[in-house]
Amino acid sequence: MKVGILGCGAIANIITNFAAEGKLGVDLNFFYDRDIERAENLASQVDGTVLLSIEDMLDKVDLVIEAASPQAVREVVPTVIGAGVDMIVMSVGALLDNELRERLDKLAKENNAKIYAPSGAIVGIDGIKAASIGKIQSASLVTRKPPRSLGISTDEEKILYEGKAGDAVLKFPMNINVAATLSLACGMEVDVKIIADPAVDRNMHEVHVIGEFGEFKTITENLRCSMNPKTSVLAAYSAIKLLKSLNETIHIGT
Repeated sequence: MKVGILGCGAIANIITNFAAEGKLGVDLNFFYDRDIERAENLASQVDGTVLLSIEDMLDKVDLVIEAASPQAVREVVPTVIGAGVDMIVMSVGALLDNELRERLDKLAKENNAKIYAPSGAIVGIDGIKAASIGKIQSASLVTRKPPRSLGISTDEEKILYEGKAGDAVLKFPMNINVAATLSLACGMEVDVKIIADPAVDRNMHEVHVIGEFGEFKTITENLRCSMNPKTSVLAAYSAIKLLKSLNETIHIGT
């Protein structure tokens, strides 16, 4: 399988490092970023090719990884899917836009393409997907991050947001993809609380789900990517595992 990357930031760097070590399970060949120098830096690690537009990539790859921004999902993913090329979407928050999601779903069906959203920076998505077969009564997410990861400065714990996932994604588009992933897995908008906490040094997510299946809680404490404190290493790992699984004959998990 030939793969290209859209957006050459922190997540793309981790994925490319795995490719350079021969651990990705696919051929990572093509790179696009508005910042050409960033694309060139990654391409050089795997003897890859930098392209000047995403359209130039579409006849060369089987799958494109979006690792750029929610805006890129809105502007670029329809073009990729419309060309019959599969996508991995890392900026999952964009998919909470019902109109966009329905449009992408229609395009994917018409062009025999698939859209993958990895589990990202939280654990338990398999369990939530299974639980959603029955009725889920409530689902909540408490995200606690160092202030720098949320783009603020404070010496005290501060609640930045409390409400539904859709609004959280709009107000913190580069920080709260986990709320979108959780909502899409549940089939409902989850309740979200976002806390800036100078006492923590990791990106922390606590999930609580109650439904016909019973009840569970998970706590994930993520190491932050050195290149970008807003990004958790686990998010990149989830994309890498998804890529590797596309070539596996035995699939574990829902």
